Amino acid sequence: MGKLVIFGMGYSARRIADALGDGYSEVVGTHRSPGAAVAGYTARRFDGETPDPTLAADFEEAEALLVSIAPDATGDPVLRAFSEIIAEASRLRWIGYLSTIGVYGDHGGDWVDEDATCRPVSARSKARLAAEAAWADLAERHGVPLAIFRLSGIYGPGRNAFVKLEAGTAKRIVKPEQVFNRIHVDDIAGAVEKAARRGASGIFNVTDDEPAPPQDVVAYAARLMGVSPPPEIAFEDAEMTPMARSFYGENKRVANAKARRDLGWSPLYPTYRSALETMWREGSWRGDD
Repeated sequence: MGKLVIFGMGYSARRIADALGDGYSEVVGTHRSPGAAVAGYTARRFDGETPDPTLAADFEEAEALLVSIAPDATGDPVLRAFSEIIAEASRLRWIGYLSTIGVYGDHGGDWVDEDATCRPVSARSKARLAAEAAWADLAERHGVPLAIFRLSGIYGPGRNAFVKLEAGTAKRIVKPEQVFNRIHVDDIAGAVEKAARRGASGIFNVTDDEPAPPQDVVAYAARLMGVSPPPEIAFEDAEMTPMARSFYGENKRVANAKARRDLGWSPLYPTYRSALETMWREGSWRGDD
């Protein structure tokens, strides 16, 4: 068995490493900060500019690569630093890239699948779409399967409406007809595991079955906690960061049929209700972060 190299050992990538780790001789994960580490995995430093020199040696034994780092203003930092090394990685058999459903842009609340026209609105989503294309070009030239995972809003233990309600930061912002898809972090790990084991290639929407208004999620979590939900706030009156407000400029319902069909994947938590109920019942909602 070769190594699994993960760029960006963050919230989702750690769950993916847990799901995939036993299939590789070693899991190597990068961090921005010196000395950062996750138990059970080999840590390397990569801040987007200066890589740990040992990463080049890791690629000599790399069998799979997972990229969980967002592009910056000048492109994909992993490709910028490692494209030549990756192209020469003779043992590499699969690449996974974590992207976002933001690349679809606004579709007026209509359903979209992987064949839908991408018309990203924000600069970060435009950069994601460009990064997808750059990774597809490298994978084609290298002859390695590439799976692109377009993720919806990520939540799970430590990152959910319960945490925000407890901290007093939860808001119920209402914009008529606005819906969002979500995905539990364990369902991301499940989809990536299925794809990596199969050596799958292509684009896959990794999302739940029920796009829903964000205020409904907060209200449901409050009900489970037995607390009063925060008052509803009209979108026009809400105080939000420019990034948070930009999310409301994209309204769509994202289908996951292709991932179900081609990967044999189905979400453990097909709706936000099933996930919230499980986390509340098990007491896992605070997480360990």
